[in-house]
Amino acid sequence: MPGARPAAPSLRGFPPVINAKVERLILGSFPSEASLAAGQYYAHPRNQFWRLLSDLLGEPLTEMPYRRRLQRVLGHRLAIWDVLHACDREGSGDASIRNRESNQFVRLHRLAPRLAAVAFNGQTAGRYASEFAAAGFRTTVLPSSSPAHAGRSYAQKLVIWRQWWAGPIP
Repeated sequence: MPGARPAAPSLRGFPPVINAKVERLILGSFPSEASLAAGQYYAHPRNQFWRLLSDLLGEPLTEMPYRRRLQRVLGHRLAIWDVLHACDREGSGDASIRNRESNQFVRLHRLAPRLAAVAFNGQTAGRYASEFAAAGFRTTVLPSSSPAHAGRSYAQKLVIWRQWWAGPIP
């Protein structure tokens, strides 16, 4: 029907893990099926996100209950969120994302006034980097922690993630 609006996306993401003290933010694309089912960021057992953060922060995050992980991440002035608030998707692959709705990033300055550096967990999320750079944030696109991203070894990913973490906060 001409002029008809597309149906609202069927999948909804998670609220940000953020507070007023954070200085850095990691943005993913959208939670996987495993994450949505568990109600947790990066819940797929093969996703390397929590392992990478454990090594970055020097904390055994992978051994902690989920709520404690989030507390410890915030304690390091690090926030977690996704670029998409909602979408339609078959499976967990970013390539199958359709009917997308972005998160309301204008809220970031209010939620986290000290936020200065934004990293994107993979190329799909990284499509938003220029918007964040234009808003004055230091941006980096990191290699994806997803098990589907096998172009780099864990060690290679960790080197790049550490470079971002060691970088200056403007």
